Amino acid sequence: MVPFEQGGPVIIKPKRVAIIGGGCAAVATAFDLTRPERRGEFDVTIYQMGHRLGGKGASGRDAKTGRIEEHGLHLWMGFYENAFRLMREAYDELKRPEGHPLRNWYDAFVPDNFVGVTEKKPDNQWENWSAYFPPAAGLPGDPLSERNPFSVRGYLTQCLRLLRTLLLSVQDKGHIPPVGTGNEGVTVAATSLITSLISTVRSDVYGSASRAARYGQLAFGALILEAISAFQWITETLTPGSDLGPITTLLDRLSAAIQKQFDLLIAQDNELRRIWEIVDTLLAIVRGCIREGVLFSPKGFDLLDKYDWREWLLDHGARQDTIDSAFVRGSYDLLFAFEEGDVNRPQLAAGQALRGAMRMFFTYRGALFWKMQAGMGDVVFAPTYQVLKNRGVKFEFFHRLEHIGLSDDTSHVERLDFTVQAKVKGGGEYDPLVDVKGLECWPSLPVYDRLTNGAKLKRAGWNPEHEDASSVGTKQLKVGDDFDFAILAVGFGAVPGLCSELIEADPAWKRMVGSVKTVATQAFQVWLNEPVEDLGWDDPPINISGYVEPFDTWADMRQLIKVEDEKPEPKAIAYFCSVLPDSQIDENAYNTVRSNVITFLNRDVAHFWPKSVDEKGFRWALLAGSEDETENAIDSQFWTANTSGTERYVLSLPGTLDTRISPLDDRFDNFTIAGDWTGCGHQAGCVEAAVMSGLLAASALYVKPDLSRIVGYDHP
Repeated sequence: MVPFEQGGPVIIKPKRVAIIGGGCAAVATAFDLTRPERRGEFDVTIYQMGHRLGGKGASGRDAKTGRIEEHGLHLWMGFYENAFRLMREAYDELKRPEGHPLRNWYDAFVPDNFVGVTEKKPDNQWENWSAYFPPAAGLPGDPLSERNPFSVRGYLTQCLRLLRTLLLSVQDKGHIPPVGTGNEGVTVAATSLITSLISTVRSDVYGSASRAARYGQLAFGALILEAISAFQWITETLTPGSDLGPITTLLDRLSAAIQKQFDLLIAQDNELRRIWEIVDTLLAIVRGCIREGVLFSPKGFDLLDKYDWREWLLDHGARQDTIDSAFVRGSYDLLFAFEEGDVNRPQLAAGQALRGAMRMFFTYRGALFWKMQAGMGDVVFAPTYQVLKNRGVKFEFFHRLEHIGLSDDTSHVERLDFTVQAKVKGGGEYDPLVDVKGLECWPSLPVYDRLTNGAKLKRAGWNPEHEDASSVGTKQLKVGDDFDFAILAVGFGAVPGLCSELIEADPAWKRMVGSVKTVATQAFQVWLNEPVEDLGWDDPPINISGYVEPFDTWADMRQLIKVEDEKPEPKAIAYFCSVLPDSQIDENAYNTVRSNVITFLNRDVAHFWPKSVDEKGFRWALLAGSEDETENAIDSQFWTANTSGTERYVLSLPGTLDTRISPLDDRFDNFTIAGDWTGCGHQAGCVEAAVMSGLLAASALYVKPDLSRIVGYDHP
């Protein structure tokens, strides 16, 4: 009911919205469209293949043990402002009772400040490099201050502050000697060079050399700080039209002087070498952003997306050993950034890599990472499902979209064709959740006894998430009769097969589908009978990347023991994941991953857990839930090959990001899209991008959208 301008109240018929898909983007869209302040403007139905929400973030519970089974290793980052705001609002609205295992959002997400990478030493042995990131002010999802942290100038200033901190740490540890302690030749020469350059540049560009006279008296450590001051002076005073010639010369010479000093020190010092790799990366970023004109371009970091990240760093002076470092290599692993899953073909758009790094390290709040205290299905999708149900959103599970049909004039979507995979016993909506230790959870397989012919389906091992799963019929939705607006929010790998008419009708769709690529992933989880400390792991619980294939990333997930229902309880839980090469994908991909898991445990896991192996290989008796002491014990654990279209991870390849269609693009009158594969302001495969895209898709239906509420959408 809303008041009419010149009369009494009138009934406004809600706009019927069909959302296809159940991942983060779909849920965010539905959540925004049905906010109480919208006063019932939209009547939303979510159509989902299979029995659960989640998309690539889906998790399920094993029916016997309550073990959490994930599609991969899911961690939230402290810069996920939009995603955390949604979760905080959902938990507040749900008002779970006292004693609930995950009553509040801060019960569901716990700060995790440790992160690590592994690096290969010259002797071909691997070494871990871990770091503690101190808590930052505020919490993700808190209202932002008036100061916008998402600007190129702001990021470059942060880079310079980090440079200053790193160089001070080197000086404080006595690595950079003052004048008079045996290193005068390099010190005096570098001092003279930098003094001359700063004096010349400041005189030529701004007509002042008043500070130059005292530089010759500085020790090298102090001189380095003056050099950083010069960098900051440049970024703060540059304006459009500034003569970059002398400035870039200064930047190059300053970087060379810093590099020369480090070269004398890092040969036998791993800690200094690692600091240098970060310093070298930061120097290349500052030089590259100034040279490429990013500071003043309205495109911001998008200007750089035609380059690969490593190639761009090399072009702007980073050294090859920096490019090959674990620090840079780990960024590719975390984003599965390998074309066709081939680790010899790393490809990552430089602009998005830079945006992601800046946000990750300089805008996180509370903690760099936040670990979920149950499965992603339990923490994210169960509470949002419950909130949406309470708001009146309808869910049509077991509906697999087959085709989107356009009108004859191709102006709008006219029909949606579905396969109906199963019917609910007694009619009505399917009840998807189960209880595990007082927590509402999604099961890994359907609750068969809630389905018509459920016992038969269970005996047949029927899984509606498999592409060849049998069905019970079809359904066609027609515009005007069944929906007014449609929103496609499925994984991009399924888009080409569903949208043939859209691709044929619109060149922008054809360009996007021909450019954006995806990659398959593989993951496994193990439950252990001994704590990892007893197996030789000496560091705190950690998330670590950059290791050897076939599984380059792992996380210690011991926090999940308390929310699972296995007896006796395991002593440790660990998750591993990586890309799955397209060359390994066939009808036996699931068995291929099993073989990869066995190989990794026998050959590679000893780097982390040296006491988990003996002369024969991995000690299979360590695996909880099995009495088998051969490699067949792996069958008591969990692994997955994410190869279907909706499961594949979307890549941020150079030269492709500008082909992504935005949810705000009015390509068809009653249709838009949502997903981490869209043009959403953060073009990476992650929860935050999906939520941002969902908010944009909802905004596309509003008469007066307020895009300023989407944090980072106006990111440079």
